[in-house]
Amino acid sequence: MLSRGGLSKWIDFLNDEDLAFIKRLVLASGSLKELAALYGISYPTVRLRLDRLIAKIQVIDSQDVRSDFERVLRAHHAEGKIDADTLKTLLTAYRQDLEARQDAASRPA
Repeated sequence: MLSRGGLSKWIDFLNDEDLAFIKRLVLASGSLKELAALYGISYPTVRLRLDRLIAKIQVIDSQDVRSDFERVLRAHHAEGKIDADTLKTLLTAYRQDLEARQDAASRPA
């Protein structure tokens, strides 16, 4: 079993579908062509799925991401679940809320 630090962190953010895809990729010895045949889809579709999974893992592992909320939003964007405008709108609102809370906490009561 992997430790709770480092390597396991990105795995914790993957869903069952992501994990099944990774398992099939490993069992197919990394062959995207074989994976496409297993799923019954085209090679470009498998390539797109892999590219999105790579982007999701990169976002999850990014040191620039400040919170789990932002990490989840960026992962959804990497998967194509939310568009860039929605991501920007939600992140802006989230950051404004954080700033307002910090300002309120720093003011004397």
